[in-house]
Amino acid sequence: MREPEVTSVRARADLATLPSYVPGRSIPGAIKLASNEVSGGPLPSVAKAIADAAMQAHRYPDMGAGELTARLAAKLGLPETQIAVGCGSVSLCQQLIQATCTAADEVVFGWRSFEAYPIVTQVVGAKQVRVPLTDDHALDLDAMIAAITPRTRLMFVCTPNNPTGTLVRKAELDRFLDAVPSNVLVVLDEAYFEFVTDPDATDGIDYLRERDNIAVLRTFSKAYGLAGLRVGYCAASEEITAGVRKVYVPFSVNHLAQAAAIASLDAEDELFQRVHEIKGERVRVRDELIAAGYEVPETQANFVWLPLGERTAEFNDHCLEHKVVVRAFVGDGARVTISTPEENDVFLTAAKSFSR
Repeated sequence: MREPEVTSVRARADLATLPSYVPGRSIPGAIKLASNEVSGGPLPSVAKAIADAAMQAHRYPDMGAGELTARLAAKLGLPETQIAVGCGSVSLCQQLIQATCTAADEVVFGWRSFEAYPIVTQVVGAKQVRVPLTDDHALDLDAMIAAITPRTRLMFVCTPNNPTGTLVRKAELDRFLDAVPSNVLVVLDEAYFEFVTDPDATDGIDYLRERDNIAVLRTFSKAYGLAGLRVGYCAASEEITAGVRKVYVPFSVNHLAQAAAIASLDAEDELFQRVHEIKGERVRVRDELIAAGYEVPETQANFVWLPLGERTAEFNDHCLEHKVVVRAFVGDGARVTISTPEENDVFLTAAKSFSR
């Protein structure tokens, strides 16, 4: 009797070419400056909210994050129907593509920018279009406009840009948005919004009040110090947020995350004092690096970018020898989180001893 043919379930063939998201490394005993986390732990009031919420861990979370959504809507001055909460802004990036794109569509973004953009685009099946940065390590908005085709459905504008820290200012964003077709969704990724000090910076929410093809992403992972709990939000038109909710993984924003985000909104004054201190350290660290001979673009985020090119891997190894973990993008540069003055000094000592 003929033996049955042996078959196996196969994953999509194109996933073989999909790069994995690379998190910042964590090495015992070393200072971790690789993931743009804030150095302080949760405030006492936030820690208490997390502990209290843990007592309800046997219950499903509010799938619609209703209380948090209401708080965010009040904070931003928007209807609740224009807010969608997600499992960190990276999850919302993917949801936005899922809600707007098919395999026949294109997603445009600067490169290098947030490394999740090409990954989530390919996962959804859309085509990614990477537009090189300017010589000043900023998004090239003119080139991004030139990259628009009839297939373009979504564009990511990361400001401040991760990993370079460079900012898109209001005048240039105004010109960009005027040139983008109204049927293309522009996603303003403002994960580092709270660290911005430039008076000419943009506030994506202002654009959202004027245009229907804008979505704004923000997160509780950075300035609010909740990277480990995964909660972010999208503000957009009612049509877009409705689509985002339809592709939401049910219950992915857990009960602890929602409670911690609400408590963090209550404690904004205290949390933003930490942010103020980081802004001051950012200036000091950049100034010392420039004085030591490094090229460091102006940054409006909680990190600095060292465009080291082919010497990036060597610099990374040198920092590891000094018990400092940075985020190396081999061949391009290293991103270094701004931390406490003490930890920043350890990094600066390592950087200054690197042979340039």
